[in-house]
Amino acid sequence: MANMALLSLATALLTASAAVAGASWSPRPEADRVTGLPGQPEIGFKHYAGYVDVGTSGDRALFYWFFEAEKETEKKPLLLWLNGGPGCSSIAYGAAQELGPFLVRGYGERLTRNPYAWNKAVNLLFLESPVGVGFSYTNKTSDLKQLGDRVTAEDSYTFMLNWLDKFPEFKTREFYISGESYAGHYVPQLADRIYEGNKAASRDRIINLKGFMIGNAVINDETDQLGMVEYAWSHAIISDELHAAVTRECDSFREEADGGRPGKGCSPAVKAFMGAFDDIDIYSIYTPTCLASANSSAARRPSRLVAAPRLFSQHEAWHMMRRAPAGFDPCTEAYVTKYFNRRDVQRALHANRTALPYPYSPCSTVIRKWNDSPATVLPVLKKLMGAGLRVWVYSGDTDGRVPVTSTRYSINAMKLRQRERTKGLGGWRAWFYRQQVAGWAVEYEEGLTLVTVRGAGHQVPLFKPASSLAMLYHFLRGQPLPNTSRNR
Repeated sequence: MANMALLSLATALLTASAAVAGASWSPRPEADRVTGLPGQPEIGFKHYAGYVDVGTSGDRALFYWFFEAEKETEKKPLLLWLNGGPGCSSIAYGAAQELGPFLVRGYGERLTRNPYAWNKAVNLLFLESPVGVGFSYTNKTSDLKQLGDRVTAEDSYTFMLNWLDKFPEFKTREFYISGESYAGHYVPQLADRIYEGNKAASRDRIINLKGFMIGNAVINDETDQLGMVEYAWSHAIISDELHAAVTRECDSFREEADGGRPGKGCSPAVKAFMGAFDDIDIYSIYTPTCLASANSSAARRPSRLVAAPRLFSQHEAWHMMRRAPAGFDPCTEAYVTKYFNRRDVQRALHANRTALPYPYSPCSTVIRKWNDSPATVLPVLKKLMGAGLRVWVYSGDTDGRVPVTSTRYSINAMKLRQRERTKGLGGWRAWFYRQQVAGWAVEYEEGLTLVTVRGAGHQVPLFKPASSLAMLYHFLRGQPLPNTSRNR
């Protein structure tokens, strides 16, 4: 009791001292600190997990997992990572399979340290958004019928404001957002909401947003669709005849408003196109699939909500495709699912506080309708580049779902001015990591950088962890990627 009294007195004195100094200090939310996470290796940094309300009276809340930077926490920026879907979890994928400090292994039995975790460079925040994803919840089932891009951006913005109240030392820190796949919508839309919100915000409610980076990103339906077909043909996945049929019958995927009229043969052509990926992983065309779950209903269950261009998403064959890439160990999704369904894991993470009536799933099984999804976010990218934000778009070049051809077509549609080659920089060029070509890159006068990552699938940090971390460092510094083998 005496120790508790002393702790309370110390906290009161520190709070009073900060108030006198005009600071916005408050104690860390120790109730959210994660200790005793099952299978966790030894670490030298803190991590926190829990809920942030985005509704009223705790009726709607989003779940987060936050990792301090490994070193110099007080000096490093804050980065928010978002996965897409829509409806897939940034914790199940980004944190547990890709760029988090702990990777789940052995069918949910253990965690291993990730030597290329992004919290080497940043203070790293993962968010499950919107409600209905992962452990994030709403007490009103009607909320699940109202979801879409607009609600997701608004709730994520509210989350960030309230999370920064929990962790006020980050209020003035440089802030970045990153994500992949359908986060090609989420990330720029949230950045735009923050940009607009900052205009009317009081000083202590301004978010110090500096830029964002999106990977294998859904950003423009027409070119995303065209790029998928071109990629499949150029990588010998579909025949000349099928390539010709899809492009002819679907009229190069133009929207009807632009004069595009899919022919009668479009639907069977698209179905045949989907069938070409039946026996391989569309997210990583050169890696094996998970044989352990190949015959299970879970592995092939229909997915109602996927990162799909509109023409493709109209076809049931598309929904039968697996939602998420597998990676070097093609069974990692199964490991993650088992791990986050463990009660001891949920207790350690302060998760599932409302006793959800459904099991944890990497992609939501309760979100069945997505109400708004613009055909393009290119105007948002242009707007935010014009506002001075740093914008990088990267692409793993073995992904068939949102392939590098789609990304290049989309960027070209923006009609940006490629930066001239000066002193070895600019222009389309190779970039290097550890004296090997890690990919290719090009910078544009308007402030956008396009990067490819050689040999990476849809989840770039999973397939190429070392070079993706190197890319992150250069993004944060606003530096061009190394253009010779001598630079690392």
